Amino acid sequence: MGERLVVIGGTAAGLSAASKAKRLKPDMDITVYERSGYVSYGACGLPYYVGGMIEEADDLVSLDVNTLTNKRGIPTFIHHEVTKIDRQAKTVAVRDLDTGKEFEQGYDKLVIATGATPIVPEIPGARAEGVHCLRTVEDGIALKSRVAQGASKAVIIGGGFIGLETAEELTQAGMKVTVVEAMPRLLPFLTEEYAAAIQNELEKHGVEVCLNATAAEILCQDQRAAGVKTSDGRCFEADMVLFSIGVRPASQLAAACGLELGLKDAIVVDEHQRTSDDSIYACGDCVQMKHLVTGEACYVPLGTTANKQGRIAGENIGGGNGTFKGVLGSQVTKIFDLYAASTGLTEQQAVRAGYDAVSSSITKGDRASYYPGGGQNQLTLILDRKSGKLLGAQGIGTETIAGRMNVLATAITAGMTVMEVNELDLVYSPSVAPVYDPILIAASQALKHVK
Repeated sequence: MGERLVVIGGTAAGLSAASKAKRLKPDMDITVYERSGYVSYGACGLPYYVGGMIEEADDLVSLDVNTLTNKRGIPTFIHHEVTKIDRQAKTVAVRDLDTGKEFEQGYDKLVIATGATPIVPEIPGARAEGVHCLRTVEDGIALKSRVAQGASKAVIIGGGFIGLETAEELTQAGMKVTVVEAMPRLLPFLTEEYAAAIQNELEKHGVEVCLNATAAEILCQDQRAAGVKTSDGRCFEADMVLFSIGVRPASQLAAACGLELGLKDAIVVDEHQRTSDDSIYACGDCVQMKHLVTGEACYVPLGTTANKQGRIAGENIGGGNGTFKGVLGSQVTKIFDLYAASTGLTEQQAVRAGYDAVSSSITKGDRASYYPGGGQNQLTLILDRKSGKLLGAQGIGTETIAGRMNVLATAITAGMTVMEVNELDLVYSPSVAPVYDPILIAASQALKHVK
């Protein structure tokens, strides 16, 4: 029998690790345990499944248990929960959630890819029927079922990407939606102007936005959610409530077996995704990360990061020497007809990190002015006054904002200054970009702030 690898978690990070290790060491004996009923699914697509844009839950699944087990040679078990890690004996305790059977499995190498769990505040009614989170396929099925049963009013607690994307989808499905956000504005990592534009886009499509308020109580009728009372005393009717106020690392197994934890109790790993135990690797939303600009510890749970870290863990388990350099937190979303994206540091984060930071903003058409179908891109660059180094970027506008943010994320990763960004030889065609791309205009404007 080959070297034994056990993977805890069958989504992005876990299966990336298992697949990479199997490719490098085909004789490795790999077993994957997944607590839920689905593996290898696109969690970021869940709002679109709930709203009906994606018809079937299985459409979100890339690989099923049969393919992984019989075609890829990676035995994968759903509804199996790992309940304990014994580092001395190198075993894990596993419970079959369908039968209740418990057993032990030995390992030579272990991957913890347990992800994150939604944050649900301890308020009255938080566990009532009709109160949901949106993290797993089962969560999506439950929400979609509620919509199909005739739910007409939804309150979404939390104005992050998932909450706002779900607000869009439920609105388009014909529901009356209210978003309750604790901060003074939506998406606080964006500029106030961009956050206000997103709020305006939501309200233009009928979404009610309640800022500076938290959920104080889920109002219930016959033990079912009937509304939400906020901290400022307002009440909103609802036959469906969604908590979308963030996640925390699912690191309980790691903590119980004595692995080192860090920021927000996320698992501490080195650049090879190795934990404080040389035989155990961890990846994805359960681990602490390093910010590429500051070099400081951070926690940015994103699917892109999970897949990359899983691949790095699998490479090293398979005998390679891969390293994960860090994250910028690059992200993008669509709220009705408006796209928003960001990467790197905000101006406030840059100041806290010790930079003499300043931001510079521009508005520019995304195509030649005479070409039909164009729209506006608004870009903000965050830079260091002394060196001109690009530290972060944000933008809103048409779908083209995503590609431009990718260019800026590349520039930040490469350590470029706005002077160097200004000299980039970018493409031009009336149908896709003006002769002076918004990126170049933004860099040229930012140059004026460099000392």
